[in-house]
Amino acid sequence: MKRALISVYDKTGIVDFAKGLESLGWEIVSTGGTYRLLRENGVEAVEIDQVTGFPEILDGRVKTLNPLIHGGILFRRDLDSHRSVVDSMGIVPIDIVINNLYPFEETVSRTDATQNEIIENIDIGGPSMIRAAAKNYRDVTVIVDPADYGTVLAELRMNGVTTLETRTALARKAFSLTAFYDALIAGYFNESQGVSFPELLALPYRKRDSLRYGENPHQRAAFYIESNKLSGTIAGAKQLHGKALSFNNINDANGAIALIKEFDEPAVVAIKHANPCGVGSALTLLEAFEKAYSADPESIFGGIVALNGEVTGQIAEKLKEIFLEIIIAPSFSNEALDILTAKKNLRLLTVEGLMNAEPRRLQLKQVQGGLLLQDSNQQLLGEEMPSVTKRFPDDSEIEDLLFAWKVAKHISSNGVVLAKNKMTVGIGLGEVNRFWAVEEAIKRSGDRAPGSVLASDGFFPFRDSLKALAAAGVTAVIQPGGSVKDEEVIEEADENGIAMLFTGIRHFRH
Repeated sequence: MKRALISVYDKTGIVDFAKGLESLGWEIVSTGGTYRLLRENGVEAVEIDQVTGFPEILDGRVKTLNPLIHGGILFRRDLDSHRSVVDSMGIVPIDIVINNLYPFEETVSRTDATQNEIIENIDIGGPSMIRAAAKNYRDVTVIVDPADYGTVLAELRMNGVTTLETRTALARKAFSLTAFYDALIAGYFNESQGVSFPELLALPYRKRDSLRYGENPHQRAAFYIESNKLSGTIAGAKQLHGKALSFNNINDANGAIALIKEFDEPAVVAIKHANPCGVGSALTLLEAFEKAYSADPESIFGGIVALNGEVTGQIAEKLKEIFLEIIIAPSFSNEALDILTAKKNLRLLTVEGLMNAEPRRLQLKQVQGGLLLQDSNQQLLGEEMPSVTKRFPDDSEIEDLLFAWKVAKHISSNGVVLAKNKMTVGIGLGEVNRFWAVEEAIKRSGDRAPGSVLASDGFFPFRDSLKALAAAGVTAVIQPGGSVKDEEVIEEADENGIAMLFTGIRHFRH
């Protein structure tokens, strides 16, 4: 008689699976709550201590860690030396192991979970059994996902055994689960001790979607998400309408969400290729949208729009006139949904906690052969923001400078932002020369540069940018400072009546 060991926390479908095994003549060995459930439902299961001759101890911490269990799982059926050992010791082979671990992920995600609860939900025996069975996949079938019960039963009914191909696939899933599980636990201990950059790094991500392709059609892609902390993120977004998100959609939407979080008053952000093309802020969301659209009515075509308030019918009427890929908001009114869902392919996303502060997390950037990690860029300004020129910016200019500075934080370096009346009027970004970025911003602003202000994500290395800004009629500048040429740049600003603030902090984004 073949033997299966069943010990599961998630009991979805386990009774039917066990009954299926039993009908095929399998003996069921089980533990604790799983054993009781099976017996209550008529499965003639054998309790684990009847096999080991040793009771569960330490409140269930030790029950399957026993040679009679692990020997039955790990012995190689093709080795006479192994077979003679298990025969001499009375060890019965275990041919299927079904286990899916204590709910550590769910427990650690709960805000009310105590440290003791978290620690007690670290499974020890489960991963040991799973890894043993997965290691011996040539002889043993390991199941960690209830979705695989049907496949295994079908093969057993047809052939009496599972195929090597199936056992190999199940072993892959098993090792992925234990690696993910251990990464969660390591992450908990790192976070609880304030360790952001541990000596050994394991990151737990779960696949949410297979994507049609990556940045380009010849690249394969998938979307993986963190196990928790999804509020206020693209990973936690709810799609109300439209076709599936693409790789570029997700990346661009992520940028839109990050930028919209910078604003407290009503604001609208238009994103194209992960960079803002138009941003507006005002007393009402409708006015903010009109500013964002007017900032660059051409580039917004085919872009993404994020709003930090509910999309009303009035705003929806404006939005429907533009070809957009995605609209992101905390909510949509019923009238707005009626209007926007008429556009078949337009994706509508709601993000719970859209305006919550960005949680402290690590940013990852892969390089060939390695991975760069850094804290997320959450600080907007330095400790002080001195005016370094003879003329101090007036209240209106300061308001626009801070607006432009928020946008500059989210554009590709070298980058500068021209703004007026809390609306972007020209953006120069992704240049290898800051003067070129300034030139591009002025060029794109058209006749709107006079009276505008400029934010630069890095310092000015020369006074040439200030000359160009003065010629264009720009009245104030905000920049990090810190160049060896700062005095010359300030002198140029003073000669042209330009007010300038130093932030003491830069916002490179590569």
